[in-house]
Amino acid sequence: MELKDKKVLLMGLGVLGGGLATAKWLLKKGVILTITDTKTEEQLKPSLEKLKKFETKIKYVLGEHKEKDFLENEIIVINPDVSVNNKFVQLAKKNGKQIENELTLFYKFCPAKNIIAVTGTRGKTTITNWIAHFLKSKYSKTILAGNSSSNPFLGVIDSCDENSIVVTEIPSYHLELLAEKNEKYEPKVALITNIYRDHLNRHNTLENYAKTKANIFKNQKASDFLILNKDNNWTEFLLSLKPKAKILYFSKEDSGESFVNKSDFIEKWGEHNFLNLKASILVATTMGVDLKTIKKAILTLPQIKFRQEKVYENKGLTIYNDTAATSPEATVAAVKRFNKDKKNLILITGGTNKELDFEDWAIEMKKNINMNNLVLLSGSATEKMKNFLDESQYNEFNNLSKCLKYALKLSKKEKSIILFSPSSKSFEKFKNEYDRGEQFNILVNQL
Repeated sequence: MELKDKKVLLMGLGVLGGGLATAKWLLKKGVILTITDTKTEEQLKPSLEKLKKFETKIKYVLGEHKEKDFLENEIIVINPDVSVNNKFVQLAKKNGKQIENELTLFYKFCPAKNIIAVTGTRGKTTITNWIAHFLKSKYSKTILAGNSSSNPFLGVIDSCDENSIVVTEIPSYHLELLAEKNEKYEPKVALITNIYRDHLNRHNTLENYAKTKANIFKNQKASDFLILNKDNNWTEFLLSLKPKAKILYFSKEDSGESFVNKSDFIEKWGEHNFLNLKASILVATTMGVDLKTIKKAILTLPQIKFRQEKVYENKGLTIYNDTAATSPEATVAAVKRFNKDKKNLILITGGTNKELDFEDWAIEMKKNINMNNLVLLSGSATEKMKNFLDESQYNEFNNLSKCLKYALKLSKKEKSIILFSPSSKSFEKFKNEYDRGEQFNILVNQL
């Protein structure tokens, strides 16, 4: 695929880093670049500042999208936040334009022969990071891609060569375009952590969501590997799509890793992370890392930012920031990890609804925490939570500062844990869950 001198429209610059990396990479390839975004110049200021030295090479259309831009450009590169069903994308498609996103471009241009792809509703960031940690013990040319704003796909692509092992974290939004295209998308190892109800505002039904996740393996061959969660209800559906790769499973029911002290590991990391560990080890061994090397590497596993991350501790209080818990299942897992003495666990939760169901969440909350210690941050998801709670079972506040102040009051009674785990998205009050997490940490430092 030749990009030099092609007229390219980047739809969605954003402020998280992916759009910025894509813009810089496209310019390096010599395209004639137009950037369009419904956000205003003021809202995009952080990204625009970083593109200042290229401003003579970029045409900007901000605060709106214009039909003529989608008709006059040859290639449309869409931000992950843009659905393939977007009316402008559909207009471009009807007029024969080439539609790409970060992931499709990465696969077309990345020279690495060994790519590991991880998707799923929960656990993918931890598993991606832990796989890379194990692989680095043996392969120095291990590269992480796509799993945070610090390593977007097209931000790391120039570090890759044919001997690199690239571990990619792939949300469903990136995979969506693969259903539309006959891509040369063929990971050596694909892993689906699990599928739960999520992103239905984008995918409409859980089956559509699962099919989108399944795009991760649709071009694999018999010599590749597909790793699935034996315990997840959607695994049977994934198998019905007839993957060609060799299938391996991880499960909480099997004997586990004989060289890991399970109880010590769960004490430190939580039970859900023991399953994440099993999945990560399975990928590492599939890629040729021996168990002795893995055993040593387990001692230095990285703590993943914003995933049950300890952000404060003294003799009487520990505070965990779990802002990345954007689904009910994620918060249930966190609460189960920290509920040894349920009367001392204080939960701050609540946020934006995206077709989530909180009935099972409420059952687990009532089992695992003292409901007087439930602190709700108001929002559309929070309204759904309240449908399954009595008014006497929570304290609700309209901002994070008030929530944390109240939680700190509750914590003064005895040795306590404050867990910030929102169970939902963040967009009514924050830019995204990372902004929410940073704001929580600032409040912890202030208070």
